[in-house]
Amino acid sequence: MGTFVAAFVVLLLFFVLMSIGYIVKQKAVAGSCGGLGALGIEKACDCDEPCDKRKAKMAEEARREKLTKDRII
Repeated sequence: MGTFVAAFVVLLLFFVLMSIGYIVKQKAVAGSCGGLGALGIEKACDCDEPCDKRKAKMAEEARREKLTKDRII
């Protein structure tokens, strides 16, 4: 039982110290090797229908492409 309590306390201390470090740095948590971004994948989504936020982003990208393409100057 003592081993369990000691392991729990060490793990709890570890999480507390990580939390303090995160709060002090005020920096977003990021993976060490870039995750899906390193593979060129923007987002892993297997939804049949994109959410409203994604639809708005896609519409904005299409609008910017059209403006760039139709630019006179």
